[in-house]
Amino acid sequence: MTTTRQSGNFTLGGRAVRRLGYGAMQLAGKGVFGPPRDRAEAIAVLREAVESGVNHIDTSDFYGPHLTNQIIREALHPYGDDLVIATKVGARRGADASWNPAFSREELTQAVHDNLRNLDLNVLQVVNLRAMFDVHGPAEGSLDEPLEVLADLKRQGLIQHIGLSNVTARQIEDARKITEIACVQNQYNLAHREDDGLIDTLASQGVAYVPFFPLGGFSPLQSSTLSNVAGRLGATPLQVALAWLLRRSPNILLIPGTSSRLHLRENLAAESIALPGDALAELEKVAV
Repeated sequence: MTTTRQSGNFTLGGRAVRRLGYGAMQLAGKGVFGPPRDRAEAIAVLREAVESGVNHIDTSDFYGPHLTNQIIREALHPYGDDLVIATKVGARRGADASWNPAFSREELTQAVHDNLRNLDLNVLQVVNLRAMFDVHGPAEGSLDEPLEVLADLKRQGLIQHIGLSNVTARQIEDARKITEIACVQNQYNLAHREDDGLIDTLASQGVAYVPFFPLGGFSPLQSSTLSNVAGRLGATPLQVALAWLLRRSPNILLIPGTSSRLHLRENLAAESIALPGDALAELEKVAV
């Protein structure tokens, strides 16, 4: 890379957003449940992210539940005109912190109104439907009924754009028969590249791909390889993993999360990391 900042912008929700955004999941307590350990730091993280040029925040009202969106509202409302807040529906939290499907018309409608209220918005810019056929990864199953509900809420003016999360290529194609799809959120990183073809297809269509768990599911050997490359570059393994994702495709939007301002700065610094040819060759072997 010859530029000092390799992220650039890509369109999400009809707006150009910086490709390195922020994921709010870690603002809640342990297990994404209950209040944060340090609410003041959570607010400071959000404010510094936006002050640093981040204009894409990924959240959900089932983080906490409700608490993460309330923290976002406290920290950032009234929101800047260029800020895109993307949220998720399709799940609910049990009293035991379990993750449960919430696909009925009543549950989805309530979720949209909960997001609107807790974020203090009149319309949600991007709402991703989280498929819950398998909480550990994409699994086939019809999303027609919940998508019809979201499409109806879009027609009512409560949602501007609809996306999908934890889905298969077939589910994306089926969804397009019901509504336009603005983005796809799936697990993807150096070690888990099942969506390689899907990313390229979405890129050709101008659709954003938002990977989560940039370091999720690495084996000890894969982690060692990543750490070795990071050490040579004077970076952290997460920074290198993020830099690789930014280079992978221009339609990839990153949402690394943290509850620490120090870690936020480290994440944002990934934009300036150049990956030389030998490092790229070594990283490519991680998925083999």
